[in-house]
Amino acid sequence: MAAAAKIAPSMLSSDFANLASEAERMVHLGADWLHMDVMDGHFVPNLTIGAPVIESLRKHTKAYLDCHLMVTNPSDYVEAFGKAGASGFTFHIEVARDNWKELTQSIKAKGMRPGVSLKPGTPVEDVFPLVEAETPVELVLVMTVEPGFGGQKFMPEMMDKVRTLRKKYPSLDIEVDGGLGPSTIDAAASAGANCIVAGSSVFGAADPGEVISALRKSVEASQIKS
Repeated sequence: MAAAAKIAPSMLSSDFANLASEAERMVHLGADWLHMDVMDGHFVPNLTIGAPVIESLRKHTKAYLDCHLMVTNPSDYVEAFGKAGASGFTFHIEVARDNWKELTQSIKAKGMRPGVSLKPGTPVEDVFPLVEAETPVELVLVMTVEPGFGGQKFMPEMMDKVRTLRKKYPSLDIEVDGGLGPSTIDAAASAGANCIVAGSSVFGAADPGEVISALRKSVEASQIKS
């Protein structure tokens, strides 16, 4: 059974002063998830949002809030994000090599879906044990740019990681994030990605709904071929 296509506009590219209405607009235009980039200014140089913003947004939307934590100590945030109403909690393998089992269990215990992300320089094999664990992660996020800032160029060489994961785990949610849009989606979709994070290509488009729809069609067309 192929993992369903999920298009997740990256709210980092939205108008933060109007986050609630931007979220509503994206859902109305066909977004499945809303991708929330949480950066601590330490693991990555940028500083963005934390649990209070998730909590405020949750009051205005029922949407799936796909939270990607680019933070040095993800375990410090599990309780707060669970309380705030985060739907998914994706941490980075690079900072969780020693405690990912406990981390995954605590994320699940707080009612969120655990996910793991890997930076471009991290080998894909590093996440296999997490997908195969007794309490597994339910999503793997393959970064297709160096995490930290929006608007970077897509790295096509990361598609080998996606292909490897898809071959090994046919029904896993495999997410890609960084430089995705109409010109790069086919490479990601044909490699086997089904969760697509797109920031500037959606929010910067004249017709964001059309872009969301094109991203979804590409994933679905690739799944039919495979």
